[in-house]
Amino acid sequence: MTARRLTGGPVAQRLRAETDDNVSTLRERGVVPGLAVVVATDNEATLWYVRSIARAADRTGVHCRVVDLGAGAGAEEISSALTLLSADEDIHGIILQTPLPPGVAVDELVAHISPAKDVDGANPLSLGRLTVGQRAFAPATARAVVEILEHYEVPLAGRHVSVVGRSAVVGKPLVQLLLQRDATVTVCHSRSRPLERYTSEAEVVVAAVGRPGLLTGDHVRAGAVVVDVGTNVLDDGDLVGDVDPVSTGQVASALTPVPGGVGTVTTALLVLHTTQAALQAGEEPAFAQPSGSGISA
Repeated sequence: MTARRLTGGPVAQRLRAETDDNVSTLRERGVVPGLAVVVATDNEATLWYVRSIARAADRTGVHCRVVDLGAGAGAEEISSALTLLSADEDIHGIILQTPLPPGVAVDELVAHISPAKDVDGANPLSLGRLTVGQRAFAPATARAVVEILEHYEVPLAGRHVSVVGRSAVVGKPLVQLLLQRDATVTVCHSRSRPLERYTSEAEVVVAAVGRPGLLTGDHVRAGAVVVDVGTNVLDDGDLVGDVDPVSTGQVASALTPVPGGVGTVTTALLVLHTTQAALQAGEEPAFAQPSGSGISA
């Protein structure tokens, strides 16, 4: 079996079309949507990702301000930057990019992001609203997984989905999005051993750990759909995911590529969320989802 490639390009193109419509509406109001990305690291994978966000924003007429505080920034400096951006009327979306410097806890900082500008769903209030089925900006990477599956008409209702990874950025919010679509979800993590015991039973497997080659063809059942969320930069500069595409591609029915898969959709969603936040500035509730993919409990 040769797995079908579930590329993110067509999904991102649809999202960009909605973004273009929003930008046109905002221009009629004299508003330029603004996205701020706060960075405090020299991690090359992170910097590559931030550059991709900036390029995606520029292509659609969204102003992207990268606030690079340096790898030595402390919690007070980062929280101050987030507070100032939350009060800046020219900024409609804010992202705190991880990883952060050693000793700086992201959980304590994301609360400084205004929920109305929390376009990557990092603030605990956003995550809480998502959990109980209320409208909120979901973390873009988690939503990108669902957007891809729905675009390629992969059934979720009643299907067994195995999510490998339990981070607050991808794994946990993705579980909520999948449950809202009536999937039966298994969450795997470092204590889930052997891993293949859980992943090989699932009809859909999502790998979101950040470890190259974590999943191979031995981890998935024949005909499974595999979504690779991993973004790992190798020593030679190559970008790879968490899934071995060769062995897995011989077993799975469909597989997202890296690059060109989830990451492409993630950046498109971040920009779209920014335009939605700009449209709703000053309104309550200031939360939104891409059209056609609203949340239902």
